[in-house]
Amino acid sequence: MAQIKPDTLKLPFSKYPAWTITKLRPIAIEKIQAVHEWVETRCIPAQGLMKAQLATDRWKMPLLMRQLREEAKQRGLFNLFLPKEFEDSPGLTNLEYACCAEIMGKVYWAAQTMNCHAPETGNIELLAKYCNAQQKEQWLKPLLRGEFASAYSMTEPDVASSDATNIAISIRREGDEYVINGRKLFANAKRNPEVKLYILMGCTDPNNPNPWRRHSMLLIPSDTPGFRMRQNLSIMGYDCAPEGHGEYIYDNVRIPVSNVILGEGRAFEIAQGRLGPGRIHHCMRLIGQAELAYEYALVRATDERKKPRGKLIGQFDSNIERIAQMRLELDALRLVVFNAADTMDALGNKSGRYVIAQSKILVPIAVAKIVDECMQLYGGQGLTQHTPLPEIWTYARFVRVADGPDAAHRHQVGRDQLKTAGSVVARHQQYYKIALQLRKQFGLDEELGDDCTWEYIEPKL
Repeated sequence: MAQIKPDTLKLPFSKYPAWTITKLRPIAIEKIQAVHEWVETRCIPAQGLMKAQLATDRWKMPLLMRQLREEAKQRGLFNLFLPKEFEDSPGLTNLEYACCAEIMGKVYWAAQTMNCHAPETGNIELLAKYCNAQQKEQWLKPLLRGEFASAYSMTEPDVASSDATNIAISIRREGDEYVINGRKLFANAKRNPEVKLYILMGCTDPNNPNPWRRHSMLLIPSDTPGFRMRQNLSIMGYDCAPEGHGEYIYDNVRIPVSNVILGEGRAFEIAQGRLGPGRIHHCMRLIGQAELAYEYALVRATDERKKPRGKLIGQFDSNIERIAQMRLELDALRLVVFNAADTMDALGNKSGRYVIAQSKILVPIAVAKIVDECMQLYGGQGLTQHTPLPEIWTYARFVRVADGPDAAHRHQVGRDQLKTAGSVVARHQQYYKIALQLRKQFGLDEELGDDCTWEYIEPKL
């Protein structure tokens, strides 16, 4: 039982459902409070300064970010995401980390100050789970210390890579080396000198009859000859500097065979282990982004300077209802994400795939809708850089595609649900049999007709 009295709840705990609070251990309460204080005092007030420093050199980590990362490390706020089964983990459950990640989400870059940002979280967990001792020494430990950044190179422009079995970049073995040729999209920009490592998924065995054993993952140092970034990719007009997203060319790139992760043909095993928690980390942070957007809406609704037709914006009935609906939807989304995190804690990532998909499908769409409503309250100003609302909306829209488009996740959910149809049909057939028995019991022997409460399914006798 958490050591919080219900009548003394303050932010951020006042927004959590009661069942969540009862599952938070004292160590988690301490970390959540520390993260809240960190974001409220060190990140939110510094947003303007961070933008100003970034404007002087778009592709280098700002001095403020370096200072904040070092301070966060000293405060014990680094790598909070790392699951408790790993040696360097702070010991938080998925649910406890979800509380922290929501707070981090209030400022887009706040997670980076704590080394808890994408793609670092997924990459670090991948390296911790699947790499050998030498690979961990060379790549994992420096990433945990925040000494450089990493990227994940999976999506391809020339195939429908939302079905990852289509990934076709060629990885051919020659002696003690792999030779790589092909194109990739979206991994973090090489223009940022902090990015030292790319984790590449490619095809090593295209003729394997098992499509799930054709691919491998390799560690690619960013300075490898033949590996170049063709251009930065903007995301709906944003360059996302200094991380960015690139289009990459692999032209006879050679790396040692020792850079393969786990072994040839193991890429899908690795990818599934990486994507489970990572898919909802975005959703956790989106809840925080939506909370910030909602706060902006409350500010606008009560601004004494803004009185169309002599009334505060928040005094119009339509806006009162808009504020209420946003609050209800936002709290419902938190329940979805927290349930996913708790299910992963209780049953494991594989058993939690439905709730992971549920979060991934529902949260970005709903957050984009909430932010859109906040922008409406601001009118034309809500479309400008005067507020972070356009950037928050773009992030929510981006997350609908990150780690797989909605259609891929809906297909998985729908396919799994259709597998349950057999048991549903069997139950309804049983209803039919019982209904026949009841009719006989009460002297109604005629066949069931249109007066039935349900359309029973006749048993196949």
